[in-house]
Parts: sequence; structure tokens; C-alpha cells
Amino acid sequence: MNSFEYVRPATIAEAVAAGAAPGAAFLAGGTNLLDLLKGDLMRPTRLVDVTRLAELGRIERLPGGGVRIGALVRNADLAHDQPFASDFPAVAEALLSGASAQVRNAATVGGNLLQRTRCVWFYDVASACNRRAPGTGCDARGGEGRGDAVLGWSEACIATHPSDFCVPLVALDAVVEIAGPAGRREVPLDLFHRLPGDAPERDSVLAPGELVVAVRLPPEAAAFAAHARYLKLRERTSFAFAVVSAAAALRMEAGGIVAARIALGGVAAKPWRARAAEDVLAGARPDGTVFRRAAEAALADARPSGPDATRIELARRIVARALALAAAGTPARVPALPASPFAPIPGAAAHV
Repeated sequence: MNSFEYVRPATIAEAVAAGAAPGAAFLAGGTNLLDLLKGDLMRPTRLVDVTRLAELGRIERLPGGGVRIGALVRNADLAHDQPFASDFPAVAEALLSGASAQVRNAATVGGNLLQRTRCVWFYDVASACNRRAPGTGCDARGGEGRGDAVLGWSEACIATHPSDFCVPLVALDAVVEIAGPAGRREVPLDLFHRLPGDAPERDSVLAPGELVVAVRLPPEAAAFAAHARYLKLRERTSFAFAVVSAAAALRMEAGGIVAARIALGGVAAKPWRARAAEDVLAGARPDGTVFRRAAEAALADARPSGPDATRIELARRIVARALALAAAGTPARVPALPASPFAPIPGAAAHV
């Protein structure tokens, strides 16, 4: 059993100071951190419990229609917040497609952003993993190829980011608010997670002692509410991470696409914004042909990190399907099987 110090700060400033110590780790919902501790993947010398920082547990409406979500807001509470779900339905659907109801009741917004990869080689301490132990190698490179990245990977690491929540957030230009020893700063979520390069052990741009305090969605994101979907292909309907996923949001006028937002999950070490696909859709009429062209553009730079290229084709199909569902309109209710390609979806839009 690893011995560690337990600290419960009363303010964000105290939390940052405590978290800046070498070997410190922040504890919130614990749904990933405790697994890492039990698996001996992390051995912190200090746990900084931030769960009593009430100011991090609020959902705040911003002028113009944006929203600020405190880092300690529970996934379930955010997904079931009716004004939030109405304005950002793809985000709510992504949240409800993740994990299980029990985990969603415990997991936090900040923790979701910071969860580690679910690569099986990362979790197997007997295997070489540069993300877990820098410089040891990457046994995933010689594995069977399931769960491996097809975009942005390097020779050092081919793991993928597991979050559902982050995918529509990246598509909708979310911003992460951070407090640290040097003060406060903001980072676009699209730039928050790092690609592996030659330093895959660094998952994000956070510096030692920095704490995620909130995630903010801009007012412009709510303009996509009438045509926004999250779609997730997984090996089972409940409590499974995405094989591939896609968030698609369209702003439509007079039957045409004025603007599009697309991001993919399960394909890279970070949620992947597909701006080339968005450019294909701008000004187009929504139909299967243009959706397939957008899907091709989204995966134009993809290459398999092993012998199996199936994931690339699956990603193309999930993008095209998500776009078709978004064009049909946000359903009046979240499907009984959130984000599932097999859920029957009514075409009526709920937010027009």
C-alpha cells in the first residue's frame, strides 16, 4: 500500500498551493484516480481533496446564452439540467452515453477532462508503456490493433482519449479555465489535450499545481441546438468506451447549412476537431453525398497505427451518420439509448 498525505483545502488558492508540491494529485470524484491508485499506475505522495470547494460546483448562465460549468459539477447533474440540455443537447447526450448511472453520479466535469487513456497496455504494469513509464517503449505497437489511434499518433504512443463529454465540447469551442501558482489562465479545449509526440506521459498542457476550475461554452454554441447530435459506436450499449464517436452540429437556414461543427472521439490522444469537414459543409445543401464528402475530409489524414484500418472506415461512417441525424433535427427527447446508432430517432426538432 502506497503511503500518502491527505489534504482538504478550504479555498482554491490553498488547493493550488497544496497541489504544487512534488508528487501531489487532486482528488474529486475519484472514478478514474482510484482505479489508477489500486492498479499501482500512480503513486502520489499527497492527495489534495477539492470536493469541498463549493464555488467549483455551480452551473452559471452567462450573458448572451453561454454557460460556465464548475469543475466539480457531476456528470449526471449536468446532463439532467434542463436549460443546459436544451441549449447544448449533443453535450447532454454524450454525457448520458458514458459509463453507468452510478459512475455519472460520482464523476465530475473536471475529472472527465483529465481521465487517463483506457489503453490496455497502459493498465498492464507488466507491459512497456511510454505514457505510464517514459522511455520504456510501447507494447501496443505490436498488439492486435484494437483501440489504437488513427490520427495524431507517434512511434512513442498510439493510445486514444476515452472521453465522450469532451468530443461535443471541442466541436462547440469550449474553453477551460485553470488556476495555478502563476495565476489564472484560459485554454481552448481543442488545445488542452496534447498529442503524444515524443512525450506521451504529458496528457494535457496543465503545469504542476494547476487545477481545472471550470469549462465554459460560448453563446455561439447554443445557436446549433436545433441540429446537434452525438453518436457513439461501442462494443456494448452500456458502460463501454467508444470504438469511434462523432459530434455533429449544424446551423441551418432556408434548408441549407450555414455553419457546421464536427469533432471525433476514439481516434486520437485528444478529441479531434474536423475543420476540413466543416469547410466542406458550409453553404451546402444537406444530403448523403455532401455528408460522405465531409466524412472523407475528416479522415483524410488518418493512417492506421497497426495492420487493421477498420477504425478509419468506421469513423467515416459514424461522421456521415451523425451529420444525417443532426440535419434531421435534435429529437424532442434524448433517446432511450443515448448516442447509439441503433436507437430509433424521431426527426422532429425540439429547439427551433
